[in-house]
Amino acid sequence: MILSIALVATALLPLASSHPLEKRQNALPSVNSPTDESVLQLALYLEHLERNLYTGGFENFTDAEYTAAGFPPGFRENVGVIAAHEVVHVNTISTILSNAGFTPVPPCTYKFPYNDPTSFVGLANMITSVGIGAYIGGGSLLTDNPALLTAASSILPVESRHDAYLRAGIGASPFPTNFDTALTPVFAYNLAQMFIVSCPQQLPIIILPKLTFVAPAPPPNLQPPTPAGTPLRFTFDPASFFVDVDPTAPLYIGLLNMVTNVTFVETTSCGHGCVDAPVPEGAAGAAFAVLSTFNGGLNGNQLSEFGTLAGPAEVVLS
Repeated sequence: MILSIALVATALLPLASSHPLEKRQNALPSVNSPTDESVLQLALYLEHLERNLYTGGFENFTDAEYTAAGFPPGFRENVGVIAAHEVVHVNTISTILSNAGFTPVPPCTYKFPYNDPTSFVGLANMITSVGIGAYIGGGSLLTDNPALLTAASSILPVESRHDAYLRAGIGASPFPTNFDTALTPVFAYNLAQMFIVSCPQQLPIIILPKLTFVAPAPPPNLQPPTPAGTPLRFTFDPASFFVDVDPTAPLYIGLLNMVTNVTFVETTSCGHGCVDAPVPEGAAGAAFAVLSTFNGGLNGNQLSEFGTLAGPAEVVLS
C-alpha cells in the first residue's frame, strides 16, 4: 500500500472536515440526551478497538505473508483501507461528542491473540461481529434523535461490508445468516473486555463475570458450519457470580443469534466451572452465549439486566 493509513483516513474524512469552502462540520448531528451520549461513547470505545486491531493487521504482516497464507492479491492493502475507515469513524464520533461538550472516551491498551494473517482475519471477523451487533442494538436507543440514528446507521453497513470481505478472504460465506444479531450495550461492552489490558477511562457499564468458550474451535475457513447438536464447552468461575447459586441447580446457556428470541438449552456438567451445551437447531453465524439459571422467557435486554450469571461469550458457528 503506497499511502499510509493516516493519509488514507484523511482523504476519507469529508464529513468531519472543517474545510472553509465546504462547511461540512455543520452536517454532523447533535447529541440531545444522556442516552445519545452513552450510545456514542460505547460506539467510540468499540471503534478505538477496531482501529487498533486493523492497524495491527496491516502493519504486522507483509503482502508476501498474506499471499503465502492464501489470501488474494491486494488483501493487505484492503485491510489498511479498513483501518483507515475505522480512523474516520473514531474521528467523526469524537467530533460529534466534542461539539456537544462531552469528552470522547480515549483509546485503551489492547492485546489481540493472533500470530499470522489467518488468525488475524478470524479474530477480526469475531470483533467486527460484536461491532455490528452493537450498532444494531444501539439504534433502538436513538429513536428520539433521527439525525443521529441516520449517522449511526450509515456506519453499520460499512462494518458489514468489512466483515463480508474478511470472511470471503478465508473462504467462508460472506453472508452466513439471514439476519445479524443485536447486542445490548452491556453485552457489547463485556465482549470487548477480553482484548483490553488497561484503559485510562472505562465506561459506566457493569462488567459481568466471565464466560469462556473453550471448544470446538471452528475451522479456519468456517466450513462446514457447526451442526445442530454439537456440544459447546464453556468454563466460568462460580465464585465470581453476583448471586448465590445452588450447586445442584440446573444451568442453561442462553444463545443470542439473529433476530429470534434467545434460545435456552440445558447444560451438562463437565466439572467444576465447566458445562457443555448443544448447538440449537437453526443457529448459525456469530452467536453470543450467556450462562443463566433461567430456562426461557427472557429476551436479550432482560438477560443483560438480571438474567446472566456469566458471559457473554462469542461462538462462531459458520
